[in-house]
Amino acid sequence: MAKIRVTKFYDFEMAHALWNYDGLCKNIHGHTYQLYVTVIGSPIDDVNNKKMGMVIDFGDLKKIVKHEIVDQLDHSLVIYKDAPHEKLLELKDMYQRHFVFDFQPTCENLVLWMVNKIKPLLPPGVELKKVKLFETASSSAEWDADDN
Repeated sequence: MAKIRVTKFYDFEMAHALWNYDGLCKNIHGHTYQLYVTVIGSPIDDVNNKKMGMVIDFGDLKKIVKHEIVDQLDHSLVIYKDAPHEKLLELKDMYQRHFVFDFQPTCENLVLWMVNKIKPLLPPGVELKKVKLFETASSSAEWDADDN
């Protein structure tokens, strides 16, 4: 049966800082991220299946990505573990939603983190095809299954 790609769009607000960077992005700053998640599979052809004709229910894909990524990162501060963040995070009233990651929170590394969160949660027969994250209107990072 033919393979079909299905894409869902999400957006969220997040702040980060790039530790040891040589430009302005070493300072805490925020973005309105735009995330596109594309999966691929064959539409279900079982007439007894309530999802007949779908590769994946858009609602099911939304639940996965919102729960694992958007609801976690939205309105949060993301910092690299080696950055001197301890004093900053002592201001708990101001930084209740924060993550200290094992990686520099660049757009590229965030995409890889997202791929690893989404892939194992997809139903059988549905594969992650592409994750594209826009950090600004003109800057994005993309993971594609064909490249990996």
